[in-house]
Amino acid sequence: MKIVAIIPCRYGSKRFEGKPLSMILGKPMVWWVYSSVRNADILSDVVVATDDERIYQCVKDFGGRVVMTEPVHRSGTDRVTEAARKLKLEDRDIVINIQGDQPVFDFRCLPEVVDPLLKDEDLDMSTLACKMIDPDEITDPNHVKVIFDQNRDALYFSRSPIPFGRDSSAKFDYFKHLGIYAYRKRFLERFVKLPEGRLEAIEKLEQLRALEYGYRIKVVETVHESMAVDTPGDIARVEAVLRSH
Repeated sequence: MKIVAIIPCRYGSKRFEGKPLSMILGKPMVWWVYSSVRNADILSDVVVATDDERIYQCVKDFGGRVVMTEPVHRSGTDRVTEAARKLKLEDRDIVINIQGDQPVFDFRCLPEVVDPLLKDEDLDMSTLACKMIDPDEITDPNHVKVIFDQNRDALYFSRSPIPFGRDSSAKFDYFKHLGIYAYRKRFLERFVKLPEGRLEAIEKLEQLRALEYGYRIKVVETVHESMAVDTPGDIARVEAVLRSH
């Protein structure tokens, strides 16, 4: 069984066009993500999946593995699925989807997200979350929140604060969803054939498609937070963190 990390990258982001190629401390963002992921020794391969010739050439130039995909995909997961086909992965192989906008990425979280699938052959999908420390992130729609049941199966993901504390005196943790998933290849093939979910369309969160159609998503709590770049203004914040490291 193979465990392959695929990094979906597209050029035409509405909020930040050309984001994977934006320079961070003299290196393109996709280089930072790729270089960190390669440090995980559980992986059989690391591949960037893109629909843009500029990103394709950038990855080639720094010696990375890259595949070209179609530009029509609804989501990063759809792009990852096409890449998994091109890599000729088998149904039981595990694919890790790592967003290309997370340059401050800790490769130590990858064994954590894969572990539930290694322990449970019937499980098709898992993801990562961490406790929210910055109170400003709770109300920020760019930071997705997740709630889960006692078995740590996801109940819902939202851009709004969940759960909602009716009583102001209630004390509880919020959990931030990190955009890192592990799936079995067989699940990806089913997922991309599903129509867009109603909640997915409302929240613009593709993982809700899986929940709406009755699939389990195991949520793994990690201490290795992954900082994402959503807007050009985030670059300076990321650079400061990288310098401190």
